[in-house]
Amino acid sequence: MTPVRWRRLGSEALAVGIPAVAVVFAHDHVGYALLSGLFAAAVLPLRHRWPWLAVLLGLPALAGGLGWAPIIVALFALGRAQPRMWPLAGWILLCAVVAAAPVLATQSLGFGAIMLTISFVLVASGAPMALGALVSLRQQLADSLRRLEEATEAELAAKAETARAEERARIAREIHDAVGHHVTLLAVESAALAATAQDEVARETAGRMRALAKQALDEMRATLGLGTSGQPTGLSGIPELVGRVRRAGVDVELSTELTEQHGVPPAVERAAYRVVQEALTNASKHAPGASVTVRLGCRDGVLRIVVRNGAPQGRSVEVGSGGSGLAGLSERVRMAGGWLDAGPSEDGGFELVAVLPQQR
Repeated sequence: MTPVRWRRLGSEALAVGIPAVAVVFAHDHVGYALLSGLFAAAVLPLRHRWPWLAVLLGLPALAGGLGWAPIIVALFALGRAQPRMWPLAGWILLCAVVAAAPVLATQSLGFGAIMLTISFVLVASGAPMALGALVSLRQQLADSLRRLEEATEAELAAKAETARAEERARIAREIHDAVGHHVTLLAVESAALAATAQDEVARETAGRMRALAKQALDEMRATLGLGTSGQPTGLSGIPELVGRVRRAGVDVELSTELTEQHGVPPAVERAAYRVVQEALTNASKHAPGASVTVRLGCRDGVLRIVVRNGAPQGRSVEVGSGGSGLAGLSERVRMAGGWLDAGPSEDGGFELVAVLPQQR
């Protein structure tokens, strides 16, 4: 039995036991008053579900003179269960009449004593019920305050998210305007070079540059939410990606165990594509002349990507900072539910391993 349950049992034993002990010590012989008082204490557990029934069953003890201890507990529970004024006023009046009627009928009292008796039974009946109603109202106010705080926090979070979304949209527009302008110029100049160059190799190179610039624009627009990319950026686009890198002069080999019915969700497919794309970009920049292998496979419900290149055969190609690189790629993989590991291999090359969940 848990400590919480033990505490509840202890509280219930006190709530029933104390009124019963008070009834026993208030009367020195067995009679109607004692028996009815003990009965009123015995039915107190009913107050948790039917507090009105516990009060009704305690009225005979109240009329007998020994029901005040258990009836106070029952009235407190009734006040908590039904904290409305007019129903509570009716119960107070009923208890006061039941308690005062035997006294007024059996004893000859003066006006002052009658008023004192009526005042006593009204206060004794109303005080525990009012206290229960106040406790219930306090709980309701606390719950309302908690819900208000939660709603305020949610509203602030929504405002903050809206502000972040607006800022991201502003940055996206700036990136599109600035980078898109220069990439567009590269595409235009590449097209002009392809049209005017006399050398066949130069024309082919310029054509590939134009295609790469166009794809870069499409993917940038898709990433920034400004349009859709014309090139596939999922698992189906990896062979074309490898082919473009191979045509650019990199010795790259693709090995895949995937079938068309691979069951990989689109978000994971896009993350896998970016992993291969970033790995091939790094290999072409930092390991010129080295052969590169790309392996894709699904096993035990995960998509495993391994990109390995040999030792570089020439000097690295400097083409700028390259953005967030492996750090950004690791974050993208983590957001997709997987993990990424990258580091030097034993043969002096570099190996990148990414594991992504096959279901999201």
